[in-house]
Amino acid sequence: MSDNTMYIVIKQALGETIYMSVVTSVFTFLLGTIFGVILVVTEKGNILQARGFNKVFGTVINIVRSFPTMILIVVLLPLSRLIVGTTIGANAAIVPLVIGIAPFLGRMVENNIKEVEHGKIEAAVSMGTKAIIIITRVLIPEALPSLIRSYTICIITVIGSTTLAGAIGAGGLGSVALRYGYERFETSYMIVTVIILIALVQIIQILGDIAAKLIIRKRFKFN
Repeated sequence: MSDNTMYIVIKQALGETIYMSVVTSVFTFLLGTIFGVILVVTEKGNILQARGFNKVFGTVINIVRSFPTMILIVVLLPLSRLIVGTTIGANAAIVPLVIGIAPFLGRMVENNIKEVEHGKIEAAVSMGTKAIIIITRVLIPEALPSLIRSYTICIITVIGSTTLAGAIGAGGLGSVALRYGYERFETSYMIVTVIILIALVQIIQILGDIAAKLIIRKRFKFN
């Protein structure tokens, strides 16, 4: 195929991958952060202690996390049809990707928040601060550098998962690698796809590291 054809195909696929990655990441950040906060604040001895709920919720999180991405995408295709009206395309892939990756991020957020000094939480509680204020003004801000690193890992995971989704009709770079690189033996497509994916991951990692360092530096400056 001509270079012009390759450019058109890769450009469209890159757009689909970026679209899936951005939308999936936004919803995953939201749900994953909520999941992580719930896991922390409902555990024994915390501000919204609910041991029974915590165990059940944690078990559900672990069950969803145990599903391989490809299997989860296939299993949740009917749900995708119900929500977006189709089982093919980028929008259809976003639903299972969010459901599959949000619990993974939730566990990382849980660990990040647990790193916050307990003394700061106790101080807020002793002053009669409401739980929602403690969460939004103490837990999340104090854990922010670690959270950004977790979000960075999450975005990279999302990018990798979109390539798997491409194998079942979601489009994107994964679909190009499969259709052109594997099925048609167009090695150039495979090489370009891999290079672009590596570049995307490197850019995200660098930006995430910079953001985390800036927050830490700003925090030390004011302290």
